[in-house]
Amino acid sequence: MITIDHLGIAVKSLAAAKGIYEKLGLTVSPEETVEAEQVRLVMVPVGESRLELLVATSERSAIAKFIAKRGEGLHHVSLRVPDLAAAVARLKKDGVRLVSEEIKVGAGGHRYVFVHPSSAGGVLLELVEAGR
Repeated sequence: MITIDHLGIAVKSLAAAKGIYEKLGLTVSPEETVEAEQVRLVMVPVGESRLELLVATSERSAIAKFIAKRGEGLHHVSLRVPDLAAAVARLKKDGVRLVSEEIKVGAGGHRYVFVHPSSAGGVLLELVEAGR
């Protein structure tokens, strides 16, 4: 079954951004850095899903470029799939454009790949593997 894993939100400051969620009584995870993506992040569990607050650690990161172009806000939607390799193979076979065909390892050790917005109705779509 495919479910929403998280919504990625680009922010300028984790400290400032997480405040509203803490005031609502939600628990915010400790900060984590993903060097490959040049980001620091926290996760905020909300029901069966999570919010991922992302701040750039480099001006060259995708998050820094996103904020420079669009400002803070929703960056991506992440779906949890049961078999990431099979999903990627199926999408490639069907001509879906991926940001990168390489499956990477991100926050919390989960495996992921991004589907280009041109193939997903203008939304950057992240696929993560279930059970990770």
